[in-house]
Amino acid sequence: MLPRSESPLPEAQLLKKPKHSSSAAAGGTPASNPDHSVNSAAASQHLQLHLPPRHRAGIVLVALALQFLLLFTARSIPGPRLHLHLLRHRPPIPAPSAATSAPAPCAAGMVYVYDLPPMFNKDLLAACDDLNPWASRCTALSSGGFGPPATDLAGVIPSSLLPSWYSTDQFAAEIIFHRRMVAHRCRTRDPSAAAAFYVPFYGGLAVGRHLWSPNSTSSDRDRDCALLLRWVHDQAPWRRSSGWDHFIILGRITWDFRRSREGDWGGSFLYMPGMENVTRLLIERNPWDEKDVGIPYPTGFHPRTAAQVREWQRFVLGRNRSALFSFAGAARAGFKDDFRGLLLGECRRAGGKCRSVDCSGGRCGNRSAETLGLFLDSAFCLQPRGDSFTRRSMFDCMVAGAVPVLFWRRSAYVQYPWFLPAGEEWSVFIDRREVRSGAVSVRGVLEGIGAEKAKQMREKVVELIPRLVYAAAEGGLGEGMEDAFDVAVDRVLRRFRDRRRRTGESETVLG
Repeated sequence: MLPRSESPLPEAQLLKKPKHSSSAAAGGTPASNPDHSVNSAAASQHLQLHLPPRHRAGIVLVALALQFLLLFTARSIPGPRLHLHLLRHRPPIPAPSAATSAPAPCAAGMVYVYDLPPMFNKDLLAACDDLNPWASRCTALSSGGFGPPATDLAGVIPSSLLPSWYSTDQFAAEIIFHRRMVAHRCRTRDPSAAAAFYVPFYGGLAVGRHLWSPNSTSSDRDRDCALLLRWVHDQAPWRRSSGWDHFIILGRITWDFRRSREGDWGGSFLYMPGMENVTRLLIERNPWDEKDVGIPYPTGFHPRTAAQVREWQRFVLGRNRSALFSFAGAARAGFKDDFRGLLLGECRRAGGKCRSVDCSGGRCGNRSAETLGLFLDSAFCLQPRGDSFTRRSMFDCMVAGAVPVLFWRRSAYVQYPWFLPAGEEWSVFIDRREVRSGAVSVRGVLEGIGAEKAKQMREKVVELIPRLVYAAAEGGLGEGMEDAFDVAVDRVLRRFRDRRRRTGESETVLG
């Protein structure tokens, strides 16, 4: 005989129904009426009080037997079935909030922007009339580096996007980056809190103004660069790191800063003592120098919002492209075996399959409506090397939604790994030697790709457009969409962070 207890069993509390159910809240049924529950409990208590003790003990034994039977049945259910049952009936897992799912905006560190003496940036820009021996560059470098509005594109592009297009100079990256960097969300005015240090020196303007001057000397081309290094070497962050956590934007190709012998082309900025540790972002890099990083040439499209980028992507994807391929450029008659002339000849022989624009005489300067219209109407665009291995034209072509056709691997594949994926899913590569020998024809290769494959390649190009343009808004495009500036700064910060982790250095630069 089990001992008798006047208090109810713990299991009985689990089996009781709540006094108020959802149906009771909605009016209820007689079975769920609170008064009915009270009456039932009273009747049960009355029944227990009037039963003989042996009967009450029997009731307790029956209750225990039922509990044992339920427990045995639950244990006999196969594990997977029970697990599946629990999964089907578990409460839904709440979606993670944006605060927990999105990475911290400055997780890789903060950036300190040096306040340089005006002679290294503002004064150079103010002297825009003297930056070129043939004409003033003031208009070209206006609007924070974007240049004048591209009013000639009216009727070529959607009118709603016309305010986002400018006649942008291909060498304006220094000005564009400086304007965005001073407003960057990860900027700090405390050098001891910085993980990276940006040097806003307009080295391209400083060197460029002497490149074509008939009386310039090597000393003229190097003077501003040498003075800049003398100034920055006196700064505490530089003395501590010898410049490894510093970066600079140079708006010209790397070869304009790599004069190795007296009397050769360009300046020698990148060979000066102290520059060996600095990360340099340039529109064309030296593939054998890991401190050089290639960034996209500035194009004319400077959207203000992510919505404008998506509108442009829809426009170029829906464009009817009447020409199989196109070429914008000029023959180089003075060059032996001029490859550009060879491509222009291929284009003429292709008839209606190819369109071209002859850019001799500066006709294509800063991308006129004629060249943008050419790329908008073409499925592919031919991109031989320019004066160097890269061309601004490749980025104009891609922003227009055309697939670039490359003939030198150094034109893109080893230039822009932060911005363009590996492989050739977004481009076509044809070995120039096979074209020269007549082993292949450009038209034959492109026709062999097929409509479906060409469509997939074009979609990939259009997907890349945000990473190839520089936004007009100081805060970027928004909605999590990164432009070329965002990608560049993020990767610089990550590069410095990874180096600190490898070397075990402190996260803070000073103190």
